Amino acid sequence: MLQRINNFFRKSQIGQGIVEYALILAFVVAVAVVLGNAGGIRTAVQNIFNNTVTQLNSQGGTGGAGGAGGAGT
Repeated sequence: MLQRINNFFRKSQIGQGIVEYALILAFVVAVAVVLGNAGGIRTAVQNIFNNTVTQLNSQGGTGGAGGAGGAGT
């Protein structure tokens, strides 16, 4: 009888852990959506990537995957 009770609580703890991870994931996704819809943050991140690409291209980068060390090699 005690073994059954122990098994029941063990299974419920595993289920509780899964639910907690799902809630954390839902919270992270919600925060990402809110921040993604805020125009200032989206624009700032786009500007960072665009500036990085511009700098790499101006220093002789190929801008594609076929260059040295790229995925095409």
